[in-house]
Amino acid sequence: MAGIKALVGLSFSGAIGLTFLMLGCALDHYKVYWPMFVLLFYIISPIPYFISKRVSDDTESSSNACMELAYFLTTGIVVSAFGFPLILARVEVIKWGACGLVLAGNVVIFLTILGFFLVFGRGDDFSWEQW
Repeated sequence: MAGIKALVGLSFSGAIGLTFLMLGCALDHYKVYWPMFVLLFYIISPIPYFISKRVSDDTESSSNACMELAYFLTTGIVVSAFGFPLILARVEVIKWGACGLVLAGNVVIFLTILGFFLVFGRGDDFSWEQW
C-alpha cells in the first residue's frame, strides 16, 4: 500500500510541474509555446540511467565508469533544461515571468523524477525494473 501512495504522490507532483509549464506558455500575457520543448528534456533525462543500469553488472561497487558517465550525461540534460528557458528569456523570445514559471515546473518535475528513482529503484518486489 505504501507503493500506491508514493505513486499517487509522484503523479500529483508531476501534474503540478506540468501545470507550471503550461501556465508559462498559455497565459494570455505570454502566449508563446517555445518553452514546451523542455518536455524533450524531461523525456530523455532518465535514459542514460536506464542504459547504465542494464549494461553495468555490479551496482554495489564504489566506482563504476558506466554509472559515472550516466550521471554526467543526466546532469548535462538537467542543466540544459534549466538553461533553455533562460536563454529564451534573455533573447526576448519569452517573457521573464514565463521563464520563472517554466523554471518552477522544471524544479518540480525533476524532483518528481528523482523521487521516482528513490522510491522504486530499491530492487525489491515493488520496483520499476519489473515494469
